[in-house]
Amino acid sequence: MDALLACTKCDLKFDLDSDYPRCHACSEPLEVHYANIDKPQIGKGTSIFERYRDFLPFEKVNRAISMGEGNTPLIQSQIAGKTLGIGSLFYKNESINPTWSFKDRGTATGLAHALSLGFQKIGTVSTGNMATSVAAYGSRSRLETYILVSKGMPAEKLAPIAIYHPHLIVVNGDYGDLYYKSLEIGKTSGIYFINSDVPFRVEGSKAIAFEICEQLNFDMPDYVVVPVSAGGNLRGIVKGFEEFYQAGLVDRIPTMVAGQASGCSPVVNAFKRGENLISRVKEPHTIAHAIENPMPPSGNQMLRKLNKIGGLAVRVTDRQIIAAQHLMAREGLFVQPAAAVPLAVVQKLVAKRQIENDCSIVCVVTGGGLKYTAALDKFSFKPREIDIADIESEFERIACKKGSE
Repeated sequence: MDALLACTKCDLKFDLDSDYPRCHACSEPLEVHYANIDKPQIGKGTSIFERYRDFLPFEKVNRAISMGEGNTPLIQSQIAGKTLGIGSLFYKNESINPTWSFKDRGTATGLAHALSLGFQKIGTVSTGNMATSVAAYGSRSRLETYILVSKGMPAEKLAPIAIYHPHLIVVNGDYGDLYYKSLEIGKTSGIYFINSDVPFRVEGSKAIAFEICEQLNFDMPDYVVVPVSAGGNLRGIVKGFEEFYQAGLVDRIPTMVAGQASGCSPVVNAFKRGENLISRVKEPHTIAHAIENPMPPSGNQMLRKLNKIGGLAVRVTDRQIIAAQHLMAREGLFVQPAAAVPLAVVQKLVAKRQIENDCSIVCVVTGGGLKYTAALDKFSFKPREIDIADIESEFERIACKKGSE
């Protein structure tokens, strides 16, 4: 499929082999555009490179770079949906990916592009999930890997990155500025930074939408809720639905909902004020560290896209996020706080009667709970301790208590 890069704002065109992810004229993010999407086929196999090859700009991909990313389950809610009175509520469980988050999809496609251009060094700027993902894929591909993280990142997030032996650098300074600084370093040092919203990471994220379509037998959900930080994942999922629509595989695009934490919600702030540009959050603070980005590089494009397609942007409090995380655990899903944001958003929309009870909703669950176990401090766990001689009486006590409820 013929493809090129185009600016998401001014539509200036660039060659597909460009390794710089932003427009030279207006500095907005670039995106892969296809000359046509005429009768593409969904391939066989489970790899996103095999199954969606007609929707990706790669002629050849070294299969060895893949670790089985994608093909994640779509699980129907058994508790939350009934509790909220929602017709159909689903979780797209991205914690099943190799490093337990959705980031592996975009890392694989970004790595494929980097290798096609001959890069021997890759890197990323991350708050956690993407750092782990790039470090893992870089180690597997035997590439020199640079990981830049902000000072103040929870200590438990560092070891799962360091285990892959990248150049792990903790930087004291503004996280939003670090993103742009890394791109400058990349140009001068020959490092391909697979950052959060680079064009080929977005190409990996769009497979989430493709899979949702297939898993629902192309019967589109009414809403798809995505926790957003830098914006690449939301952009990719929207792009996926748009491309399937252009290919005639679906008859409509779901209403997209961007979810953020109230302690760091630059996209929601601008959306609710009707502004076209985001503003930096001066003092970000939320338990959902994975989406704590005070100045998301794709923030303006998210606003443009949400307004164009009639999407929504909703913020939720840390207390609402923790409550949603607890509810999802009752359904057998232990997720990180950021991944519970979509359910918290659904709960808020239902409470305010802003969505219909007979609708269908997909919550994109972005990462597993073991990514940030410090969040468990917000819960109260009180296991009972007994002697082995008392175990029969303990079971009798539990049975009597259950019978009296």
